[in-house]
Amino acid sequence: MFHIVPHIVILYLFCISCLSDCLSFCFFFFFFLLQYTKLKTLLEGEFPGDLEISGEGTPTTSGWFEVEVNGKLVHSKKNGDGFVDSEQKMAKIVSAIEKAMDK
Repeated sequence: MFHIVPHIVILYLFCISCLSDCLSFCFFFFFFLLQYTKLKTLLEGEFPGDLEISGEGTPTTSGWFEVEVNGKLVHSKKNGDGFVDSEQKMAKIVSAIEKAMDK
């Protein structure tokens, strides 16, 4: 049987204008990186060996934390979802991954 491996892209975007204040830049960069790492670890635990997860930090836009499954946006801080900080938000992402895997 053919096994589909979903590609998960987690976009964590922060503003390069924060470079003028090094402390501010460092805080936001590491905070967003921490959110990415946390979500990546949780998803790898939920689907061990079944996901291809990549992250992208883009210093031209401020405050985005987006999750795409096979190119479909399933979570968006920009659109009001905030960070993935609740069981309901995580369940929504897990459900999208399961759907992409035909589970």
